[in-house]
Amino acid sequence: MIQLQKTAPLDTDYLESLGFVWHTDSDDTSYISDELIVISEAEAEAYYKATNELYDMFVEAAEHVVENNLFHEIGIPFNLVDVIKESWENDVHWHLYGRFDLAGGIDNRPIKLLEFNADTPTALFETAIVQWAILKQNNLEEESQFNALYEVLVDNFKRLVTLEEDVSTFEEHYDGWNFLFTSVRGNSEEENTVRLLQHIAEEAGYNTEFAYIDDIEFDANEGIFYNDTNYELWFKLIPWEDIALEESDLAMLLTTIIKNKKAIIFNPAYTLLFQSKGILKILWDLYPDHPLLLETSFEPLEGQKQVEKPIFGREGGSVTIVDENNQKILSIEGDYDSHKMVYQAYTELPTDNEDQSYQAGVFYAYEACGLGFRKGGKILDNMSKFVGHIVK
Repeated sequence: MIQLQKTAPLDTDYLESLGFVWHTDSDDTSYISDELIVISEAEAEAYYKATNELYDMFVEAAEHVVENNLFHEIGIPFNLVDVIKESWENDVHWHLYGRFDLAGGIDNRPIKLLEFNADTPTALFETAIVQWAILKQNNLEEESQFNALYEVLVDNFKRLVTLEEDVSTFEEHYDGWNFLFTSVRGNSEEENTVRLLQHIAEEAGYNTEFAYIDDIEFDANEGIFYNDTNYELWFKLIPWEDIALEESDLAMLLTTIIKNKKAIIFNPAYTLLFQSKGILKILWDLYPDHPLLLETSFEPLEGQKQVEKPIFGREGGSVTIVDENNQKILSIEGDYDSHKMVYQAYTELPTDNEDQSYQAGVFYAYEACGLGFRKGGKILDNMSKFVGHIVK
């Protein structure tokens, strides 16, 4: 059974003072759990090692997709193929951060990859700031977490300039480039997540500015502008697949801007290769029966319980669990029914004594760097709770 430790919940005024305003769900319950998952140092180390190994495997799988022109197979929109190739082949397009969703790792269950949120991962603020605040406000040892996400992001921002592990040369190589941070208007969670990243970039040493997406100008020949200032670096918390499917003109503009070397965009376009759940099938082809993977196919798996999920989807939408006889057990409605589906072997998530399921999320920013959990039903949806952890 999962070991949980009760904590005093954080006051909403305190959370809002941190900039964390999405603390209450639509049913007026707290989004942040008042319990911590207790893990051992060995379990924390296992998450660290597994995530680093998985990232290397994703790089190999993405290279396989590019070399063999498998973009269509994993559902990549045709109008992003050129910009994905362009970003993949040039080291300046650095992957800033992503989050692996993992089953197991606690309660004596093996770690299994569920998917990689590589482009626009959520729960950054919760993992980097809120769960640290839970320890601090409850007079617990603040260092007793697998959570260096904030500090590692500072270093990884510097690597956008140094392009190597050593970040000590950042200041001598940084040429005063302007860094623009963007979110859509009217989404407080996205905006405050972006503003947190902007703050981290400033700490790393960049000149930064924040703007809403509809206030930015894009010029194929000159680059990205806001208030008549040209920005060489642009962070957007807007999924690449949404740009491709809903803003095709912008997709074409960004492709030209990158080809003309007028701006570098984060996260890079190639992270869509990692984001597509179609790559889970490529991983299984390349690493069959790997202990960190679950069998995944573009066709239903014969004779086994499995999860059907869209290659691009969020918060459990359009996900279905079926049994060994292909009979539906559970499904969640969503907006992703028209997407290509993958079929992934089912694995039980660890549960508590109230039958709530727990899924680990491990952030990666050059290395595995921060652990957090979500709890909810068998399919985690937008009503799932964030759960911090403590290492003992």
